[in-house]
Amino acid sequence: MNPRPNRLLKLASDSDVGIHTPSVEIDRALLRLLSIPLFAMFTAMGAQIAVPTPPFGIPVTLQTLAVLLAAMTLGPKLGGASMLLYLVMGAIGVGVFAEGEAGWAIIVGQTGGYLLGFLLCQPLAHLLIKKRDGSIRGWLALFAAGLAVHMLIFTLGVPWLWWIHNLEGSQSTLTIERAVHYGFVVFIPGMLIKSALAAFIAAWILPSVARKLW
Repeated sequence: MNPRPNRLLKLASDSDVGIHTPSVEIDRALLRLLSIPLFAMFTAMGAQIAVPTPPFGIPVTLQTLAVLLAAMTLGPKLGGASMLLYLVMGAIGVGVFAEGEAGWAIIVGQTGGYLLGFLLCQPLAHLLIKKRDGSIRGWLALFAAGLAVHMLIFTLGVPWLWWIHNLEGSQSTLTIERAVHYGFVVFIPGMLIKSALAAFIAAWILPSVARKLW
């Protein structure tokens, strides 16, 4: 008899056992830890690609693409931690917000609702794209998750925008209709493009990334 097949089976078995060795678990923990500042950095980089929209200057950015990818690839805990780190960095003065802005005034300003949405939307994508058996849903589900994440961000951002502009002593007042138009409608094309792009990237990387990060 040829002992080679048995030898190969033994090597495969040894390899399977090695998946759970302490060194592999340490590498996985390190990867999970590094993913938090990495996606905070991606979000900050996306914020610098900004095109202000009239009349309030709310910018179209690539921030939400990074937010979507964090929500899809990291899962709710790591994704939430990365967005919390991003907000903390901006609050203490690091220029990570759109157009290099920073400070607590930005968080409580007219775009504060959107920024809060970056943090609160993280569990939503994970809920929509992960099946009960732990596998990943298809491209359409990923695209739908991107739209859902965007809608949650806008659901928080538009009322906040309206409220800030109607505070007592504010220099400008804003009707809810104008808030919806300038805080949501003008961003719909970008929302569709970024949701599709995030779904494409996630469909490509999730099969391997999910096993290491979730």
